Amino acid sequence: MTDVKFSDTEALDFHARGRPGKIEITPTKPMATQRDLALAYSPGVAVPVKAIAEDPGSAYELTAKGNLVAVISNGSAILGLGNLGALASKPVMEGKAVLFKRFADVDSIDLELDTEDCDAFINAVALMGPSFGGINLEDIGAPDCFVIEQALKERMQIPVFHDDQHGTAIITAAGLINACRITGRKMEEVRVVVNGAGAAAIACADLIREMGVKRDHVIMCDRKGVIHTGRDDLDQWKSAQAVETDRRTLEEALVDADVFLGLSAGNVLNGEMVKKMAPQPIIFAMANPDPEITPPEAKKARPDAIVATGRSDYPNQVNNVLGFPFIFRGALDVRASAINEEMKIAAAQALAELAREAVPEEVAAAYGGASKSFGPDYIIPAPFDPRLIEVVPAAVAQAAMDSGVAQKPIEDMDAYRATLRARLNPTAAVMSLAFEAAKRNPKRVLFAEGEEDNVLRAAIAFKEGGYGTPVLVGRDDVHDKLRALGVEDASEYEVLNSRNSPLVSRAVDFIYERHARNGMLRRQVERMVNQDRNYFTAAMLALGEGDAMITGTTRPFSQSLAQVRTVIDDEQGAEPFGVNIVATKQQTVLIADTAVSERPSAEQLAAIAVRAAAFARRMGTEPRVAFISYTTFGNPPGRHIEELRGAVKLLDRMTTDFEYEGEMGPDVALNYEAQRKYYSFSRLTGPANILIMPGLQSANISAKLLRAVGGEDVLGPYLLGMSLPVQIAPMTASSSDLVTLAVLAAGGADSIRRGNAAMRGAAREMVG
Repeated sequence: MTDVKFSDTEALDFHARGRPGKIEITPTKPMATQRDLALAYSPGVAVPVKAIAEDPGSAYELTAKGNLVAVISNGSAILGLGNLGALASKPVMEGKAVLFKRFADVDSIDLELDTEDCDAFINAVALMGPSFGGINLEDIGAPDCFVIEQALKERMQIPVFHDDQHGTAIITAAGLINACRITGRKMEEVRVVVNGAGAAAIACADLIREMGVKRDHVIMCDRKGVIHTGRDDLDQWKSAQAVETDRRTLEEALVDADVFLGLSAGNVLNGEMVKKMAPQPIIFAMANPDPEITPPEAKKARPDAIVATGRSDYPNQVNNVLGFPFIFRGALDVRASAINEEMKIAAAQALAELAREAVPEEVAAAYGGASKSFGPDYIIPAPFDPRLIEVVPAAVAQAAMDSGVAQKPIEDMDAYRATLRARLNPTAAVMSLAFEAAKRNPKRVLFAEGEEDNVLRAAIAFKEGGYGTPVLVGRDDVHDKLRALGVEDASEYEVLNSRNSPLVSRAVDFIYERHARNGMLRRQVERMVNQDRNYFTAAMLALGEGDAMITGTTRPFSQSLAQVRTVIDDEQGAEPFGVNIVATKQQTVLIADTAVSERPSAEQLAAIAVRAAAFARRMGTEPRVAFISYTTFGNPPGRHIEELRGAVKLLDRMTTDFEYEGEMGPDVALNYEAQRKYYSFSRLTGPANILIMPGLQSANISAKLLRAVGGEDVLGPYLLGMSLPVQIAPMTASSSDLVTLAVLAAGGADSIRRGNAAMRGAAREMVG
C-alpha cells in the first residue's frame, strides 16, 4: 500500500523492537507436563512416525504439513529494489508469511536460498517437498522464475505458485472481467496492449487468453517496442508472445485498443496516447510506486476511462493479497497436487463476482461510504473485505475438484464455507478497516500530552501514516523534541500552548460559562486552562478546533476522565464506560465496564449492554451479552447479584436486537456446551462475546490480568459514552497503542451519533 508514509527509523524500529522479525513458532499442543513432552517427542512420537511410514497421506492429519507453505526466494528481484541477495530478501519473505497467516490462517515459513544457479535452486526446493503442503515462490528474476516454477511443478506433487506472476494476473483478470461488463464488452472481442514483458506481464497475457481473449488481440511491448514475429532478438518466453502486426511502438499499438495493461515503469503513458484508445478505455497502470499514468491524468484525457493501479490511494487497487492467501487456502484444504489454470480462473471469477455484490457497511465506511459500490471506481474488492476468506478459497477448492487435482475432495461445500468464516477473527479485519477509513477521511486529532516522547512518536506515525493531522498541546520546546526524534521539518506540526495560545481566552470563556453557577470562579478556570492540558484540550475539542482528543499517558485514567468530563458532556441518556477487547484467534470478547463505574446500578448495566452491543456489531461481531458474576443463576447463593438480575429484567421490557443472559460465571458464559448441558433455558445461542462485569474492580482486574498475560491480544480500554470523540490511554500505552486510539477516536463521530440514537431509544424504554 504505497501511499502509507513512514521514516526509515520507524521501519527499522518496527522490525527490531521486542522479538526481532515478524514471525515466531508456537506449539499447538499442551507442553506443561512430563507426559505432554513424552507424547510430543520421545517415546510418543514413534507412533505417528510409523503411521506415516505406512501411509504417507496420514502426514496431513498427524503433522502441520497440510497447512504449511514455504515462501522461497533467492533475492534476485526484491520488490522494486533489484538483485540484493537472499539475506536481504528475508524481511520481505517474513512479511509474506505474515500475510498468509493474517488473511487466510495459513502457516508459513520463509526460506532464503543463497544461489542464482537454477538447478541448485530447483534441487534444494524439490528435496524439501515432504515438509510442506505448498510452495510460494517470490522475488525471483526473469527468466529464471519461469524455469524454476516449471521444473518444480513437474517434480513436486504439491502446489507450486510464483505469486509475482500469477497473483498479479489473477487480480488483473478479475478487474478486467468487471471492466468489460461495465463497458458492454466481451472478452473475446477486446484488443489488449501489455506494456512490459517480465514475469507478471507474461502471466497476465497468458491468463486473459485462457479466459477468452484472442491470441492476436494481445500486443505486448518491451523497452524496444512491440514484440512482433519479425524480431530476431527475442528469448523463448518473449517469442511466445509475438504477434504478426505492422505496429512498432507503444503509441501505435494503443490506437483503438480497448485495454492497456501496464507492468513496466512510471509515466510511460500520457494523455495523448490515451485519447487514441477506443471509447471507454480500460487502463490498468500497475507500475509501483509510480503508475504508468495517474488516474487523474488518464481521466482528464478520457473521462470515460476505467482506471486501476497498484496503489491504495486510488480506486481499483490491484493488490496480490486479494489472491495468494485465499488461493493456497483452497488448494491446501483439498490437498491439491497443483494450482492449475482452472483454479486461477475460478479465483479471478470469484473476485469479480464479489465486487459486484453489495459492499458490507464496514468496508463501505473504510473506503468512502455508501458510494463504494460496483461501478467504474469499484471493479475489484477491497483488500479487507471480510467475505474474501469464504468466497475465494471455496471457488478454488471447487475448481480443484472439478479439474481432478484434489486429493481430498470436500463433500459438503456449505459446511466448508462455514469453517472458512470461522477461521479468522473479524476484529482484525475491522481494525484494519478503521485505519483505511482514517486515511480516506483524515481528521484533526488533539494530542493533549504533546511534550511526551511516546506521544510525539505516535503523532509522527499518525501524520506519516496519512491518518490525519496531529495537533500537539504542549510548550515551546515541542518542535525541538520533534527534531530530536528525526523530524526534518518540525514546523509542519501544529502546536498549541495552553499558556499563550490566542485560543486560551475562548477556552476559559467556554468552561466558565458551563460552571459559573456551580461555584467556579473565573480565575480558577484560568488556572485550570493554563496549568492543565486536559482542560484546555477538551475545550479545544468542544469548540471545534479538533475532531478528536487523546490523553492519559501521564496520569491515572480516572483523573483524566474527571478533567475531560468537566468540559465535555456525557452522551444523552448514558454515562461513560470503558471496554477492553480481548482478541484471540478463536473469538473476540468485549469486557465492560473496565474504567468508570465502581458499582453500576441495574439501569447503568442495561445501558452498558445496549451500547456495547452496538459497538460489537460495528466490529463485525453479532453481540451475545452475558452479565457476569461469581454465581450462575443463583448457584451458589450470594450477595450483590440483584443489580445484574435487574438489568436483565430491564432489557426484557425493552426492544432489543441482541441476545443477553445472566447472571453467569465466565466459565459458563464462554462455554456454550456447558450452557446447553446444564442450563438449557439460557437464551444465548453461542458463547457470550460481551461480558458485562458487576463492578469496576472485577472488570478492571480481569482486563489488566489478561493484558499482562496476553499482551497485544488485549486492546483498550476504549471509552464509550462521551458526546465527543475522546480516548484516554492507559499510562502503559505504547506509541502504537496511541496511534490505534487516535484512529478510533478520529472515526468516533459517526459512532457517537449512532450511539446517541441507540441510547436515547434505550433511555425512553427504561423510563417506560
